[in-house]
Amino acid sequence: MSKDIPPIQKYMSYDPVSIDADKAIVDAEHLMKSNLIRHLPVMEGDVVVGILSDRDIKLARSIVQAADAIQVKHICHSDVYSVEPNTPIDKVVETMAEHQYGSAVVTQNGKLVGIFTTVDACRTLAEITRQRHH
Repeated sequence: MSKDIPPIQKYMSYDPVSIDADKAIVDAEHLMKSNLIRHLPVMEGDVVVGILSDRDIKLARSIVQAADAIQVKHICHSDVYSVEPNTPIDKVVETMAEHQYGSAVVTQNGKLVGIFTTVDACRTLAEITRQRHH
């Protein structure tokens, strides 16, 4: 890792709110609204098995009339972009942009420790821009 490029742990959100894979869409919506977030790591025990976004929920609701009871494991993305806390931020952001990921789940020794979203990326860009111009 380059000394000049900070690791993702400097900018990630720690202890992210997550949801159990067996929970219903309505539970996910409640968590998102009450925590003002748009992405939820989906868990089976201590293992991240997916990522659920507010867009996934909107899509499910547009297709299925009685979507409230659908379990999040049936609509989440199982191809989770996961990185370690010491991964350089430029690599994370580059991969997110290239693959159009809305978030990166941060794990250490297989355990969820953080999340980095496009909102975090915008905040990071603002912070770095201010630092360079002061």
